[in-house]
Amino acid sequence: MKKSLSSLKIQSLVSELEAREKEQDRILATTREIIRHCSNSIKLMHAGELKEAKTELSHIEKKLSPISKTKVFDYLLEQTYQEVAEAHLLLAAVERKELPGFRELSMPFEPYLLGLCDLVGELRREMLECLKRGKKKDAEYYFDLMNAIYDELVPLRFSNSLLPNFRKKQDVARGQVEQARSELVRAMG
Repeated sequence: MKKSLSSLKIQSLVSELEAREKEQDRILATTREIIRHCSNSIKLMHAGELKEAKTELSHIEKKLSPISKTKVFDYLLEQTYQEVAEAHLLLAAVERKELPGFRELSMPFEPYLLGLCDLVGELRREMLECLKRGKKKDAEYYFDLMNAIYDELVPLRFSNSLLPNFRKKQDVARGQVEQARSELVRAMG
């Protein structure tokens, strides 16, 4: 007995896919906005404009909350969470506060760890700015922090299937620490 195509309910699948496509488009547009706010926030932090940086971070929270509840497209949030982690972590470092953990930032630990690796490069940038201004103690603070972060990350040796891109970022962080060490030694000598 042949089934007719109408009995397969294809149209209901089309409706479901159209709804998913609409949600995906909304999430992608929002994640681009969030990443721009993160970038602006980090630039403002490096410029010493913390009030404006915090304003950018407040925009992030408002935009992230509604899309963070997605189950179907949670993988679209990985890069966004990574950038959000990096921005919040840098703010804490610049304000000399304790770095927030992934639970405090309400995000999965995988993108948090990637953001932590990226933070090392931002701390190096702060260190170099301090050296340029002759603030050696501040430069040492940033170097010590980036070195401590790297030391915490070293034991995490898992396959790429468990922590995608982590080992690569871990290696980049190691290079940043090594470069910063030699830059600090030259400046202090």
